[in-house]
Amino acid sequence: MKKLFELGNRYAAQSDWKDFALTKLCLFSMGIAAGTMVSAKYRKAVIGAATAGFAVSYIPLMTKLFRVAVKKES
Repeated sequence: MKKLFELGNRYAAQSDWKDFALTKLCLFSMGIAAGTMVSAKYRKAVIGAATAGFAVSYIPLMTKLFRVAVKKES
């Protein structure tokens, strides 16, 4: 766990407001997909949009996380 917290601290130190905005969008999209309470008529569209928002925000976040994890701290 200590190494994960250290990685999280390095990631946060190398992030700017755009990275944190993407994190919020990612979590928001995941929350919509998990807890959608719309009528069955619109459910597929809402879940599709939430999934697209999740994918669009998750991929750049994980790309940066892997770059931070691989890069040696200087």
